Amino acid sequence: MLGSNSSPPSSDSRDRVTFTLADGREITVLRVRDARAKRMRLSVSERGVRLTLPRTASLRVADRFVEQNNAWLCAQIDRYHALCAPARLTRGSHMPIVLRGESLPLIWCEGRYARADLTAHGVCLSLPPSADDVRARLALREFYLTQARADVGRWLPSYLPQFRSAPQTIRIRALSSLWGSLSARDVLSLDLSLVLGPPAAFEYVLIHELCHLHQRNHSPAFWREVERHCPDWRLQRAYFRAHGMALKATLRQLTAA
Repeated sequence: MLGSNSSPPSSDSRDRVTFTLADGREITVLRVRDARAKRMRLSVSERGVRLTLPRTASLRVADRFVEQNNAWLCAQIDRYHALCAPARLTRGSHMPIVLRGESLPLIWCEGRYARADLTAHGVCLSLPPSADDVRARLALREFYLTQARADVGRWLPSYLPQFRSAPQTIRIRALSSLWGSLSARDVLSLDLSLVLGPPAAFEYVLIHELCHLHQRNHSPAFWREVERHCPDWRLQRAYFRAHGMALKATLRQLTAA
Protein backbone atom coordinates (compact mmCIF):
# COMPACT_ATOMS: atom_id res chain seq x y z
CA MET A 1 0.00 0.00 0.00
CA LEU A 2 1.36 3.40 -0.93
CA GLY A 3 1.02 6.09 1.70
CA SER A 4 2.03 9.71 2.05
CA ASN A 5 3.04 12.14 4.74
CA SER A 6 1.78 15.38 3.28
CA SER A 7 1.32 18.94 4.39
CA PRO A 8 -0.83 21.66 2.85
CA PRO A 9 0.77 23.28 -0.20
CA SER A 10 2.60 26.52 0.46
CA SER A 11 1.54 29.85 -0.97
CA ASP A 12 4.25 29.68 -3.63
CA SER A 13 2.49 26.59 -5.11
CA ARG A 14 5.39 24.29 -4.32
CA ASP A 15 5.74 21.79 -1.51
CA ARG A 16 7.41 18.49 -0.80
CA VAL A 17 5.67 15.33 0.36
CA THR A 18 7.05 11.97 1.44
CA PHE A 19 5.50 8.83 -0.03
CA THR A 20 6.06 5.23 1.02
CA LEU A 21 6.05 3.00 -2.04
CA ALA A 22 4.72 -0.54 -2.15
CA ASP A 23 8.25 -1.98 -1.82
CA GLY A 24 8.83 -0.02 1.39
CA ARG A 25 11.01 2.72 -0.04
CA GLU A 26 10.33 6.29 0.98
CA ILE A 27 10.61 8.97 -1.67
CA THR A 28 10.23 12.73 -1.54
CA VAL A 29 8.08 14.22 -4.28
CA LEU A 30 8.19 17.87 -5.25
CA ARG A 31 4.63 18.99 -5.98
CA VAL A 32 4.40 21.98 -8.29
CA ARG A 33 1.18 23.72 -9.26
CA ASP A 34 1.40 25.09 -12.78
CA ALA A 35 -1.27 27.33 -14.30
CA ARG A 36 -0.41 25.95 -17.76
CA ALA A 37 -0.80 22.29 -16.76
CA LYS A 38 -3.93 20.60 -18.08
CA ARG A 39 -3.27 17.27 -16.38
CA MET A 40 -1.05 15.76 -13.69
CA ARG A 41 2.40 14.57 -14.71
CA LEU A 42 5.08 12.60 -12.85
CA SER A 43 8.74 12.81 -13.83
CA VAL A 44 12.04 11.47 -12.51
CA SER A 45 15.31 13.33 -13.07
CA GLU A 46 18.56 14.21 -11.34
CA ARG A 47 16.49 16.64 -9.24
CA GLY A 48 14.32 13.84 -7.89
CA VAL A 49 10.65 13.02 -8.39
CA ARG A 50 8.35 15.84 -9.47
CA LEU A 51 4.57 15.92 -9.66
CA THR A 52 3.15 18.74 -11.78
CA LEU A 53 -0.43 19.67 -10.92
CA PRO A 54 -3.05 21.90 -12.50
CA ARG A 55 -3.96 24.80 -10.23
CA THR A 56 -7.33 23.32 -9.31
CA ALA A 57 -6.27 19.72 -8.61
CA SER A 58 -6.93 18.57 -5.04
CA LEU A 59 -4.22 16.97 -2.93
CA ARG A 60 -6.40 13.89 -2.44
CA VAL A 61 -6.58 13.40 -6.20
CA ALA A 62 -2.83 14.03 -6.43
CA ASP A 63 -2.09 11.32 -3.85
CA ARG A 64 -4.35 8.91 -5.70
CA PHE A 65 -2.55 9.70 -8.96
CA VAL A 66 0.82 8.80 -7.42
CA GLU A 67 -0.65 5.60 -5.98
CA GLN A 68 -2.08 4.60 -9.36
CA ASN A 69 1.36 5.10 -10.91
CA ASN A 70 3.22 3.27 -8.14
CA ALA A 71 4.63 0.49 -10.35
CA TRP A 72 5.69 2.95 -13.05
CA LEU A 73 7.36 5.20 -10.49
CA CYS A 74 9.32 2.33 -8.91
CA ALA A 75 10.50 1.20 -12.34
CA GLN A 76 11.50 4.72 -13.39
CA ILE A 77 13.49 5.33 -10.22
CA ASP A 78 15.31 2.00 -10.65
CA ARG A 79 16.04 2.73 -14.31
CA TYR A 80 17.28 6.20 -13.47
CA HIS A 81 19.76 4.94 -10.87
CA ALA A 82 20.94 2.19 -13.23
CA LEU A 83 21.48 4.60 -16.10
CA CYS A 84 22.82 7.62 -14.30
CA ALA A 85 26.13 6.30 -13.06
CA PRO A 86 28.60 9.06 -12.17
CA ALA A 87 30.85 8.23 -15.15
CA ARG A 88 31.57 11.31 -17.25
CA LEU A 89 33.60 12.04 -20.31
CA THR A 90 37.25 12.63 -19.47
CA ARG A 91 40.10 13.56 -21.76
CA GLY A 92 41.44 10.54 -23.62
CA SER A 93 38.49 8.27 -22.76
CA HIS A 94 36.75 6.31 -25.47
CA MET A 95 33.09 6.78 -24.62
CA PRO A 96 31.10 6.53 -27.86
CA ILE A 97 29.44 9.70 -29.10
CA VAL A 98 25.75 9.06 -29.62
CA LEU A 99 24.22 11.07 -32.46
CA ARG A 100 20.96 10.59 -34.36
CA GLY A 101 20.48 7.09 -32.99
CA GLU A 102 23.99 5.87 -33.80
CA SER A 103 27.18 5.39 -31.78
CA LEU A 104 30.18 7.08 -33.37
CA PRO A 105 33.87 6.74 -32.45
CA LEU A 106 35.36 9.63 -30.50
CA ILE A 107 38.68 10.77 -31.97
CA TRP A 108 40.88 12.96 -29.77
CA CYS A 109 42.95 15.57 -31.58
CA GLU A 110 45.15 18.47 -30.57
CA GLY A 111 44.12 21.89 -31.82
CA ARG A 112 44.32 25.57 -31.11
CA TYR A 113 40.69 25.77 -30.01
CA ALA A 114 38.33 23.39 -28.25
CA ARG A 115 35.79 22.15 -30.76
CA ALA A 116 34.12 18.98 -32.02
CA ASP A 117 33.50 18.16 -35.68
CA LEU A 118 31.62 15.39 -37.44
CA THR A 119 33.90 13.53 -39.85
CA ALA A 120 33.65 10.43 -42.00
CA HIS A 121 35.45 8.48 -39.26
CA GLY A 122 33.52 9.71 -36.22
CA VAL A 123 33.52 12.81 -34.04
CA CYS A 124 36.85 14.61 -33.83
CA LEU A 125 37.25 16.46 -30.53
CA SER A 126 40.09 18.98 -30.81
CA LEU A 127 41.57 20.44 -27.63
CA PRO A 128 44.55 22.67 -26.84
CA PRO A 129 47.06 21.08 -24.44
CA SER A 130 45.83 23.21 -21.54
CA ALA A 131 42.15 22.31 -21.90
CA ASP A 132 40.60 20.28 -19.09
CA ASP A 133 37.76 17.75 -19.02
CA VAL A 134 35.13 20.43 -18.47
CA ARG A 135 36.22 22.25 -21.62
CA ALA A 136 35.99 19.00 -23.56
CA ARG A 137 32.42 18.44 -22.39
CA LEU A 138 31.47 22.04 -23.21
CA ALA A 139 32.84 21.59 -26.73
CA LEU A 140 30.67 18.50 -27.13
CA ARG A 141 27.65 20.43 -25.89
CA GLU A 142 28.25 23.06 -28.58
CA PHE A 143 28.64 20.28 -31.12
CA TYR A 144 25.27 18.79 -30.18
CA LEU A 145 23.64 22.22 -30.23
CA THR A 146 24.97 22.86 -33.74
CA GLN A 147 23.71 19.48 -34.95
CA ALA A 148 20.28 19.98 -33.36
CA ARG A 149 19.91 23.42 -34.92
CA ALA A 150 20.82 21.96 -38.31
CA ASP A 151 18.11 19.31 -37.98
CA VAL A 152 15.43 21.80 -36.96
CA GLY A 153 16.52 24.18 -39.73
CA ARG A 154 16.17 21.37 -42.26
CA TRP A 155 12.69 20.27 -41.12
CA LEU A 156 11.03 23.54 -40.22
CA PRO A 157 10.56 25.07 -43.72
CA SER A 158 8.40 22.13 -44.81
CA TYR A 159 6.03 22.49 -41.84
CA LEU A 160 5.63 26.22 -41.26
CA PRO A 161 3.49 26.84 -44.39
CA GLN A 162 0.96 24.36 -42.96
CA PHE A 163 0.37 26.40 -39.80
CA ARG A 164 -1.43 29.70 -39.37
CA SER A 165 1.39 31.10 -37.26
CA ALA A 166 5.01 30.36 -36.41
CA PRO A 167 6.99 30.21 -33.17
CA GLN A 168 8.39 33.55 -32.08
CA THR A 169 11.68 31.85 -31.37
CA ILE A 170 13.08 28.35 -30.90
CA ARG A 171 15.31 27.48 -27.97
CA ILE A 172 17.27 24.25 -27.71
CA ARG A 173 18.71 23.36 -24.33
CA ALA A 174 18.90 20.51 -21.84
CA LEU A 175 15.51 20.06 -20.18
CA SER A 176 15.21 18.05 -16.98
CA SER A 177 12.02 16.14 -17.81
CA LEU A 178 10.17 17.56 -20.82
CA TRP A 179 11.04 16.94 -24.47
CA GLY A 180 9.55 20.20 -25.67
CA SER A 181 7.11 22.96 -24.83
CA LEU A 182 5.35 25.94 -26.37
CA SER A 183 4.83 28.96 -24.15
CA ALA A 184 1.89 31.33 -24.18
CA ARG A 185 4.10 33.72 -26.14
CA ASP A 186 4.87 31.04 -28.74
CA VAL A 187 8.42 30.39 -27.59
CA LEU A 188 9.18 26.81 -28.65
CA SER A 189 11.65 24.94 -26.45
CA LEU A 190 13.26 21.62 -27.40
CA ASP A 191 15.40 19.29 -25.34
CA LEU A 192 19.01 19.08 -26.51
CA SER A 193 19.15 15.32 -25.95
CA LEU A 194 16.66 14.84 -28.82
CA VAL A 195 19.56 15.00 -31.27
CA LEU A 196 21.00 11.85 -29.69
CA GLY A 197 17.97 9.79 -30.69
CA PRO A 198 16.63 8.76 -34.09
CA PRO A 199 15.74 11.73 -36.31
CA ALA A 200 12.14 10.52 -36.64
CA ALA A 201 11.67 10.80 -32.88
CA PHE A 202 13.20 14.30 -32.80
CA GLU A 203 11.01 15.39 -35.70
CA TYR A 204 7.90 14.07 -33.94
CA VAL A 205 8.58 16.30 -30.92
CA LEU A 206 8.99 19.31 -33.20
CA ILE A 207 5.69 18.49 -34.92
CA HIS A 208 3.99 17.94 -31.57
CA GLU A 209 4.94 21.41 -30.35
CA LEU A 210 4.09 23.07 -33.68
CA CYS A 211 0.61 21.55 -33.46
CA HIS A 212 0.13 23.42 -30.19
CA LEU A 213 0.10 26.58 -32.29
CA HIS A 214 -3.38 25.42 -33.35
CA GLN A 215 -4.48 23.43 -30.30
CA ARG A 216 -3.29 24.56 -26.86
CA ASN A 217 -4.23 21.25 -25.28
CA HIS A 218 -4.07 17.49 -25.80
CA SER A 219 -7.63 17.11 -27.02
CA PRO A 220 -8.68 14.61 -29.73
CA ALA A 221 -8.49 17.50 -32.19
CA PHE A 222 -4.86 18.07 -31.22
CA TRP A 223 -3.93 14.42 -31.77
CA ARG A 224 -5.69 14.42 -35.13
CA GLU A 225 -3.52 17.36 -36.08
CA VAL A 226 -0.39 15.52 -34.95
CA GLU A 227 -1.38 12.40 -36.91
CA ARG A 228 -1.93 14.45 -40.05
CA HIS A 229 1.70 15.57 -39.96
CA CYS A 230 3.21 12.48 -38.30
CA PRO A 231 1.21 9.27 -38.90
CA ASP A 232 3.61 7.15 -36.82
CA TRP A 233 3.50 9.41 -33.74
CA ARG A 234 2.50 6.51 -31.47
CA LEU A 235 5.66 4.65 -32.44
CA GLN A 236 7.80 7.69 -31.65
CA ARG A 237 6.06 8.28 -28.33
CA ALA A 238 6.70 4.64 -27.41
CA TYR A 239 10.38 5.16 -28.22
CA PHE A 240 10.65 7.96 -25.65
CA ARG A 241 8.86 5.92 -23.02
CA ALA A 242 11.35 3.09 -23.51
CA HIS A 243 14.58 5.01 -24.16
CA GLY A 244 14.02 8.63 -23.19
CA MET A 245 15.68 8.45 -19.80
CA ALA A 246 18.79 6.89 -21.36
CA LEU A 247 19.04 9.78 -23.84
CA LYS A 248 18.97 12.37 -21.08
CA ALA A 249 21.47 10.42 -18.97
CA THR A 250 23.87 10.05 -21.91
CA LEU A 251 23.72 13.76 -22.65
CA ARG A 252 24.61 14.54 -19.03
CA GLN A 253 27.54 12.11 -19.05
CA LEU A 254 28.96 13.59 -22.24
CA THR A 255 28.31 17.29 -21.73
CA ALA A 256 27.61 18.20 -18.09
CA ALA A 257 30.14 20.68 -16.78
